[in-house]
Amino acid sequence: MNKMNGINLAGMTDHTLLKPQAAEKDIVALCLEAQEHKFATVCVNPSYVQTAAKLLFGTGIGVAAVVGFPLGATFTEAKVSEVYMVKAHGGKEVDMVINVGWAKSGKWDAVERDIVRVVEAAHGCGLLIKVIIETCLLTEDEKKTAAEIVKRSGADFIKTSTGFAGGGASVEDVRNLKKWVGENVKVKASGGIRTREFALQLVEAGAERLGTSAVLE
Repeated sequence: MNKMNGINLAGMTDHTLLKPQAAEKDIVALCLEAQEHKFATVCVNPSYVQTAAKLLFGTGIGVAAVVGFPLGATFTEAKVSEVYMVKAHGGKEVDMVINVGWAKSGKWDAVERDIVRVVEAAHGCGLLIKVIIETCLLTEDEKKTAAEIVKRSGADFIKTSTGFAGGGASVEDVRNLKKWVGENVKVKASGGIRTREFALQLVEAGAERLGTSAVLE
């Protein structure tokens, strides 16, 4: 762990605010904090992408938005439409949620079609994409299958959690996801990251991006 102490956690963290009650003033504060601490991105709900993009223009800090959030159970076409709107409003990255219900039903072909279409839409308009598989709701076998699908899809990242399903990132999940997706897909750990010590453990396990609403803490 000592070798990890000097790592720049801010530069690999998405400063996140996804609460439904988040007001515009809260997004302004989020962006000012991101500039002060040089976070990788701010991660916001789609309706605030334009606000964040204007505030962060020219700073080198990206704007990420969630898609199909937090349940992942909407139409694929709706997720694709959200991707295009995020791009149009100045976003640089999208974090999509898989259809967890389909995964729990064993409808893996449908899960894969959903992911592939959203990934293709994102890459087609120049956006980086992270795929949230909601690890706390899946069995080990389901996590592995989901990871293999994300790997095949060509997504940039696999992401552990929304933070809205009662569980978040774990060191074991990050380590396993990295093993399953290989070198061409990165891992984003999110949900329940509240201390620097835990963040460093996740990075050591293989996470290359962190998502937290408690980053200042």
